[in-house]
Amino acid sequence: MNHTIEILAPAGSFESMLAGVNSGADAVYFGYGQFNARRNAKNFDEEAFAQMAAYCKARGVKMYMTLNTLVYDRELEGVKQSIQAACRYGVDAVLVQDLGVMGLLREMAPGLPLHASTQMAVHNVSGARQLYEMGFTRVVLAREMSESEIRAVVDQVPVEAEVFVHGALCMCLSGQCYMSSLIGERSGNRGLCAQPCRLPFTSGRGDNGCALSLKDLTLVDRVGQLKRLGVTSLKIEGRMKRPEYVAAAVTGFRQALAGQAPDMEQLTAAFSRSGFTRGYFDGRLGLEMFGTRQYEDVVAGQKVLRQIAGGMEKEYPRVPVTFIFTMEAGRPVCLTAQDEDGNQVQALGPVPEAAQNRPTTPELAHRSLEKTGGTFYRVENITCHLQEGLICPASQMNQLRREVLEQLTARRSAITPWPFYGEKALLHFPKLLNIKIPHLRAQVRSLEQVTPKMLEHCRLIAVPLDQLLASLTSLPPLISQNIEKIAAALPRLSFGDDAAALTPALKKIKAAGISHITTGNIGGIALSKQLGFTIHGEYGLNITNSLALGEYAALGVQDTVVSYELSMARAKALGDLMPYGILAYGRLPLMVTRNCPVKLSGCKNCRQYGVLKDRRGETFEVRCTQRQYSEIFNGKALYLADKREELEGFSFLLLYFTGETPQECDAVLEDYTTAATKRENITRGLYYRNVK
Repeated sequence: MNHTIEILAPAGSFESMLAGVNSGADAVYFGYGQFNARRNAKNFDEEAFAQMAAYCKARGVKMYMTLNTLVYDRELEGVKQSIQAACRYGVDAVLVQDLGVMGLLREMAPGLPLHASTQMAVHNVSGARQLYEMGFTRVVLAREMSESEIRAVVDQVPVEAEVFVHGALCMCLSGQCYMSSLIGERSGNRGLCAQPCRLPFTSGRGDNGCALSLKDLTLVDRVGQLKRLGVTSLKIEGRMKRPEYVAAAVTGFRQALAGQAPDMEQLTAAFSRSGFTRGYFDGRLGLEMFGTRQYEDVVAGQKVLRQIAGGMEKEYPRVPVTFIFTMEAGRPVCLTAQDEDGNQVQALGPVPEAAQNRPTTPELAHRSLEKTGGTFYRVENITCHLQEGLICPASQMNQLRREVLEQLTARRSAITPWPFYGEKALLHFPKLLNIKIPHLRAQVRSLEQVTPKMLEHCRLIAVPLDQLLASLTSLPPLISQNIEKIAAALPRLSFGDDAAALTPALKKIKAAGISHITTGNIGGIALSKQLGFTIHGEYGLNITNSLALGEYAALGVQDTVVSYELSMARAKALGDLMPYGILAYGRLPLMVTRNCPVKLSGCKNCRQYGVLKDRRGETFEVRCTQRQYSEIFNGKALYLADKREELEGFSFLLLYFTGETPQECDAVLEDYTTAATKRENITRGLYYRNVK
């Protein structure tokens, strides 16, 4: 496929925006206010936003505003103001993670294009299709996807695909990391990730103390493959990085698209972590993908960054312009300029005089008019209508050229705002008023953990899909007799063509009488709905406000676990747009990763279980699912059984079992159904803390 592909640059500051645009970026993404995933970047205030809008509009550079954090109910008024600013300055799209924010945008600014942020963890066909059907024009695909998995989405869903091609890689799938929240109350989902993964973690298996730190990504040498895939946008990570980095990255990809060899030494020096990786795209995972920022990396970059800084102010000649120069006796000379968008301006000069020596010829006129260096214009065509024997001095033609380009720039800089309908937007919702004792639910990792006591006390028990499928013909009689209580828990990750991979299994369990599904990903919702299951949301949907509850209810979710990043007070204050519960027991899942942090060589002899230790000696469990992905769990279990009076008002409580034995599961159930025992080495999670 041969199509135009976009270079998308990070603009964490006005200076970085200039660096990206002047180096040849086709679009920039930026934050405004407090609701973007890089709140610690300089971002843009009102004045800088207005200046950027005029600058980018004049040059035909698109602006994508990041409104891609999770928000609380009390913050919806602030979100409304950000949406109004996006409309006022005519941004080309808004990136969204929170479906509540999506709902506000749809109501207040229905004309604004929506892009699904990588924080939505879109990594398969079903997720991309669901968002396309909801009105999103573009999805930012997960960085963990391989070439073939990207192809599956692009081939099957008519939505624009944006792919990260350069910059930092998170260890965890974006939007599913809670480690920064639990360790330091700074949520990556709310734009304040403290990057604990870059700190020392070891598995004792040859990871050199950086078991959660990946090298930076670059696909600068895969540009041809990305074009053939039909990818729309090449996204460069780095809103926290300096302008020189942005300039180097954009220049490298501009060179690659032009068929030139990019300057890898410059790219590496601008920023890297002991080199780059292409592991996910190439489908080659392992220890070679891991790395940290070394002193040598910093030293190597200092000279190169100074060199880059010296050339960042030069404009990239991106806008084609056509000149028509007319010179007739008795009339002022006239220069007309027209751009590709149909804008046309004119400038008049003096009446030409008869030439004494050298009359103005088309060649001389071309020589003056083609001098657009230093501007963002490039001359595409010059037409001259010249009466013979007349002269227009070069200085006058130069002045005419400057005048028409200034006029053209002023016209191109005009902002067309989007209509904004936010005056009557509903931002407050009825709360749960009927105080009631929540019922219990359980989620297990193996069928062996499902005990008679669990079947007695829990209304719904989620069992991994692969576990159910493997035991369909030999289910224990007690489970078969209570099959209406069993739900299939979809895998947290199912890359590429998930429907092809999961549909046969889902049809088999449905035929066996299992009609409930739990899922924490929007792709799982779409697939389950298509097959007629009753859908229950997991914590991975990241629901933190009342509007999001309503949006997921509209998608067909019957009830859900809300985000465990909510405080107890915030969780209780959500509206009544859908029944919901909280995760009330278990080792909290902090990360889900495609690259195993405890794998030394192959998976062959691995027990699909390992342990990580941080620099303080704290331990974290690592559990693998079908050798496809790993989950990292907190070492201490969340325990709220002795806070039972504070749990009233929720629809249900989820007990989340990972490595517990059946006897340990029953002991927990005893605590939550009769009298709680005093337990040591527990955590209250984030329910009594204030996640920023």
